[in-house]
Amino acid sequence: MAVRRSAAVGDGELLSTYPFLPGAERLVAAFAPSLKDLIEDPALSRARELGRARIRSAVEDPTGATGVEELALATPEERFLSFLYARLLLSAPRSGAAIRRWAVAEAKRGSARLNAADVEEIREVARRLGFAVEVHGPAVDLPIPEYLRLATPIREAGFRLVHQAVAHGSVRVDRERAARLLQEAVRLRLGEPIALGDDVRTRLLDAEADFLEEILKRVPTPTSRTGGVGPLLPDKFPPCIRKMRRVLEAGENLSHAGRFALAAFLHRAGADAETIVDAYRGAPDFDEGITRYQVEHITHRDEGRGYSPPECATLRSHGLCVRDGDPNAAAAVDRGRDALCFEDRLRHPLQYYRIKGGRPVDDLSPEAPGGGSRPGVGGKAA
Repeated sequence: MAVRRSAAVGDGELLSTYPFLPGAERLVAAFAPSLKDLIEDPALSRARELGRARIRSAVEDPTGATGVEELALATPEERFLSFLYARLLLSAPRSGAAIRRWAVAEAKRGSARLNAADVEEIREVARRLGFAVEVHGPAVDLPIPEYLRLATPIREAGFRLVHQAVAHGSVRVDRERAARLLQEAVRLRLGEPIALGDDVRTRLLDAEADFLEEILKRVPTPTSRTGGVGPLLPDKFPPCIRKMRRVLEAGENLSHAGRFALAAFLHRAGADAETIVDAYRGAPDFDEGITRYQVEHITHRDEGRGYSPPECATLRSHGLCVRDGDPNAAAAVDRGRDALCFEDRLRHPLQYYRIKGGRPVDDLSPEAPGGGSRPGVGGKAA
């Protein structure tokens, strides 16, 4: 079936608006600058400055909500070259955390535009990214394999295939969900450094040494305090919690349900606020102010007792249990420590922690292992 191009956006505008699309280099075909020109030519200094502005914006606000005002006044050529320069620049120091944070901001910026676009524009962007989609009125159909490719990394329960409208081998989604799926496609596309030759890397590092030093200092990364302060016993954490921490430490995305579960568990396990905040520093969209606000909300409820982590059944419903999604999960973990997760009696991650010798802050009753009595505080979380 032939795919019609969006009538709302011309080819040049489409490519300059979405510079991550294959073929966007055609915008500069008329003068075809080399990478050396892009790095050093005085005539391209504005493109380089816009590229640095893209990076600064991502570091300050990875949600993509903070726009780069200068881009609105830039030519299509400058917009594309600024995007390319930012990507090259973040590839030079081989900093995975920095380029993943920038990828999140660029993907969300593109998604914001797609949220306001018609379905024809969404289909054209999807087509150019390599995804076969069909438009049906205000909705979009994606083949099941392509839907899974895009939805699986999102890790939010609402995107699981079981919750979708599936028919004839395709998944039908509305315009907003299609934009969110394409956001994930762009994030994955941009989240890995470009392979650079030694000459290009050296030129970039020499030309932008001060700027890169500033940016790399400002990009949040996991610290040695994560999970290692006070009464915490990280080696006693259940496999699901350990996996959530590894996901964030690797700079990958963790669903909202996973982030809530991790914060609530760490709080009940005895972590202070700084330790909990530090656990999220590796997240590609980490924002310290937002994280502190959310941690405070989770941990200050009920006179400081905080929310209880979700039960195992709830974690499974959100795809956060290591037992689900991998038929070999039981063999993949250390069975000597984690066999509890494959026994029917386990109902709660704090129950696992307690059995392994940890002492959650609400383990106050005499029957809890190691527990004493501290009157005036509510009962157990599990």
